[in-house]
Amino acid sequence: MIGEGDRAAGGPPPRLVARRVALGAKSLGALFPGVAIVRRVPRDRRAPYVTLGEGVLRGMPRDRGRAACVSVTAAAIGGPPSPLDRLDAGRVLASRNWETSQLLAHAAAARRDLVAATAGGAWWEGDYPDLPREPYVLAAVDTDDEAAAAAMLAAVGAAQSRRPLVVLGPFLSDHLGRMKSLVEGARVRNAVVIASCDPWAALARAERVYSLGGEIGFLGLLADRPVSCFGPAFYAGWGATDDAAGMPRRPFARGIDEIFAGACLVATRYVDPFRQVPATFDEALEIVADWRAQERANRSIAVCVGMQFWKRRRVADFLRSGVGGPAFRRSVSGALAAARRRPGGAIATWPSRMPEGLDAAAAAAGIPLIRIEDGFVRSVGLGSDFLPPASVVLDQRGMYFDPRVTSDLEILLREAAFDEPLLDRARLVADQLVHRGITKYNLGKRAEAVGWPAGRRRILVPGQVEDDLSVMLGGGGIRGNLELLKRVREADGDAFIVYKPHPDVLAGHRKGAVREQDVRQIADAIVTGAATAALLGEIDELHTLTSLAGFEALLRRRRVVVYGRPFYAGWGLTDDRLVIDRGRKLTLEELVAGTLILYPRYLDPVTRLPCGPEVIIERLDHPELWRVGPLVWARRLQGAAVRWFVDRFSRAPALVGARQKGQE
Repeated sequence: MIGEGDRAAGGPPPRLVARRVALGAKSLGALFPGVAIVRRVPRDRRAPYVTLGEGVLRGMPRDRGRAACVSVTAAAIGGPPSPLDRLDAGRVLASRNWETSQLLAHAAAARRDLVAATAGGAWWEGDYPDLPREPYVLAAVDTDDEAAAAAMLAAVGAAQSRRPLVVLGPFLSDHLGRMKSLVEGARVRNAVVIASCDPWAALARAERVYSLGGEIGFLGLLADRPVSCFGPAFYAGWGATDDAAGMPRRPFARGIDEIFAGACLVATRYVDPFRQVPATFDEALEIVADWRAQERANRSIAVCVGMQFWKRRRVADFLRSGVGGPAFRRSVSGALAAARRRPGGAIATWPSRMPEGLDAAAAAAGIPLIRIEDGFVRSVGLGSDFLPPASVVLDQRGMYFDPRVTSDLEILLREAAFDEPLLDRARLVADQLVHRGITKYNLGKRAEAVGWPAGRRRILVPGQVEDDLSVMLGGGGIRGNLELLKRVREADGDAFIVYKPHPDVLAGHRKGAVREQDVRQIADAIVTGAATAALLGEIDELHTLTSLAGFEALLRRRRVVVYGRPFYAGWGLTDDRLVIDRGRKLTLEELVAGTLILYPRYLDPVTRLPCGPEVIIERLDHPELWRVGPLVWARRLQGAAVRWFVDRFSRAPALVGARQKGQE
């Protein structure tokens, strides 16, 4: 690692020129402690300097073409020798004594992981529909040297068999017509000329790669494709590539894993884009692979319908892809028309606001329909207060709260093979949620004096929104909070029962209010201001229809009695009052892995980049990141007005504070 004191004895300090990377001084200082960071190449060329560029792992360009930087390496190097030379892959590979057996074993595994994830290079460019379906030869024009491109194409033409040729490279975007002329002049048969394409899509059926020395040749080498080099490259000349006449030869040979190790594990530094701290190659690859997987899934989503106006920006961030964000429409006909304009285009909809007839119309037109709903760790505040979510779930089969269909979540939980690293991660996520007191809405951290009596089981019954789809579809015939309370009391007559109304109902936004006098005839106490996490730490049991509080109680190892059909029931972890056969038993760690890691999507409120649950859990510790705007305050005033009207003119007294049965 280059750090403080890494400078030539008695010479000027080395400098890093950081004008080409989207990293601030703090991040660069963490990667290169003690090294001067500048934005211009120094005039005094007697001092060693390196111009930084991005490594093979990087993020998709987003706002105004800026991409999240996850790796840096040398784009150019100058001046006398210095420790900065270790940022140059060519100089690393030309040196000795860094190739330990442990490093090369790591390189072999890391290279396999990179190729399997197809996450290196410009992965966001997308597939090209005119790529030949049969095997072909790939010529990567990845420099602007037109004479070298002509020589390479002439060699391709002379050696070409019956295989078609694909000519690909960023140089073509400005000179596509001239490149077609070069291809014709080289007398190449059956050629497809492409300005841009996902390099992994181009490599998928490539039998051989011709390169001018750019990145696509390197990716082809990592993917075990035969590579012929017609231009200088750090990976050429070591015996791993078939080099054109006149290309320099190295003094000794290196294998592919050595080349990968030198370039990607020694000469490249990695950064966590969320925390802006140094990261390992494996950590950076996991982040980029997640971005890649989401981008691939997002490409098919052409249009959103049934999205409230205040959700649209956040939904667009969740669904962004290399082909752009989705369109937003209000009607069935508008959604169908927008979906048809994108090959294989799908429609995304919010289930509770889905236009009538959309399901049938999409099915008749053969257009996929994807449902979007809030995730399980949502934000700080209510969705009904117009606070956008930090997590969502997408489901192509139905929704996790609808027991009439087999959702993507149920299939995932039923069929997934949960390996030990994933289960270890799930344990850490669950522990952090419990330790930090995090629930879906995170409405405060305070407890509320309940006055638990000694010697009686403590049962919490969380109220639910009675017209919520999870209650209407999965409530097991129980439609109201009062009816649920009666069932709990009938089954547990001696228990101390606490009822907590749903925060959306208390806010005056949703249906489900119960008259206080009716609740107090059944429950022993009513709590409204206590944080759910605080209550879950005090109870013995939680009884519910379908509330997510049941899942949150499981995380805290509490007994959960279920009267409906929530997604977390039926796996052997809950006491189910209905027969629910999932076909498999799960451990708590497996349920957490599927429900909180594999199924949802998370969006970092700071960078607006897709992230994992760990980042959201950390962000929830910073209330300044969740400040509300004028729209939220207006919504809260509206809810307060509704509550005032109900309190003054209805027969249902407000549920305020913690009141035990018999209190005045």
